[in-house]
Amino acid sequence: MEIISPIFLFLSISFNYMVPKACIQCVKSDPRNQLANKVGIAAIIITCISNKAVTLESNMTVLASSVHDKDLKLVLQDCQKELSDAKTNLTTAIDRLKNKDYDQTNYLVNLALQKEFDCKKNVGDLQYTLHTTVLNDMTLYEELSEAAMRIIDRFL
Repeated sequence: MEIISPIFLFLSISFNYMVPKACIQCVKSDPRNQLANKVGIAAIIITCISNKAVTLESNMTVLASSVHDKDLKLVLQDCQKELSDAKTNLTTAIDRLKNKDYDQTNYLVNLALQKEFDCKKNVGDLQYTLHTTVLNDMTLYEELSEAAMRIIDRFL
């Protein structure tokens, strides 16, 4: 029998359609969910976003090393740097969350999300189509980021 923390059950009911499956899977996969309060749940989600940023950063590094178009290579290298910065923002966001600075937490999560949006736009502007797995990771990153910000908004 699977045990779900009371706060996770509350969040999944309260946010029902507003919480994507990826968010629920993220929280369920983290062993900290059993004892997590609402701040702990938000921290778990931000950790999942951060992990996705690391994956995307790695993908951009691999792609940049394999393309021959100089403009695309530069854009992918910039994406790699921006996603690295996003990871730093997300680490700081968790610290701000634990200090109950929810406005700053949301600001940092949004800033990290904007970096991913900019990357996707810049790659698209060059008429380059990213691999489906990379696009799926970007979609998950966006969904998790938006869910985290909605949850944190409830703390305000």
